[in-house]
Amino acid sequence: MIETLLAGCRLCARSCGADRLDGDTGFCQAGRNVKIARAALHFWEEPCISGRRGSGTVFFAHCNLRCVFCQNHPASQQGVGREISIDRLSEIFLELMAAGAHNINLVTPTHYAPHIMQALNIARRNGLSLPVVYNTNSYENVETIRFLKGSIDVYLPDLKYYNDKYALKYSGVDGYFAKAKVVIEKMVDQVGAIKFNREGLLVKGVLVRHLALPGLLFDSKKVIDYLYRTFGDSIYISLMNQYTPLNQACKYPEINKPLHPGHYRGLIEYCQRKGMRNVFIQKSGTASPDFVPPFDLEGV
Repeated sequence: MIETLLAGCRLCARSCGADRLDGDTGFCQAGRNVKIARAALHFWEEPCISGRRGSGTVFFAHCNLRCVFCQNHPASQQGVGREISIDRLSEIFLELMAAGAHNINLVTPTHYAPHIMQALNIARRNGLSLPVVYNTNSYENVETIRFLKGSIDVYLPDLKYYNDKYALKYSGVDGYFAKAKVVIEKMVDQVGAIKFNREGLLVKGVLVRHLALPGLLFDSKKVIDYLYRTFGDSIYISLMNQYTPLNQACKYPEINKPLHPGHYRGLIEYCQRKGMRNVFIQKSGTASPDFVPPFDLEGV
């Protein structure tokens, strides 16, 4: 399975065709073997993901976007991490469960989807019983989502932009919205309506994240319009105010600053006027590097 999918890689929407089996790394820079930067309990996701004990989060190295503000850039863009075997990845899943994790949270997993599938199969044969969360930027090939059917319980996709000029400028990607929306629609079709357990933890469904960026109020409203028009209350939206100007944001003066509180309040009020109920919002004080995990190979 891995050999077939990596020989001419089309796991993401770039469909670059890199032969990862022969040493080609393509745009994302991922090679033949899975590479991770950190595996640990994480307490800074949405409450329905982190819960009281934390989300069992695996941060994968490399990414198919180049977001100039990426807070995970050491792993996503600089390749910090260690290559491991599929057997070791399955062990990590079980170790996170033993540590008390509420779920297995796969961060930036797209380019390792076949490795993850095999590791999950092994881990489940050895007792893994947690929900699996697929935490992605949504720039996927829809065939990859079809391939994952039955292995993923919760999809946690970003919907970063509506207007492609922002996607190209700030994330180095063309045609983002058109491709991401098809992927998110397939996710919803695959796992169905949102479900929580007795503890209020998300165990099935789709929770779409949107990170509000400085100056992009109108674009954020278009994202909200699309999500509510398309899915209504069958999904949840996480409206995030945690934007922190990190990585290369200093080169873009218009976003080299925190989100204005009035901008965020305006988005909350916009959701309220539309009658939206399933929206997570954040308190103030979230825009801080203190919430960025260290990519120190913990748990690898």
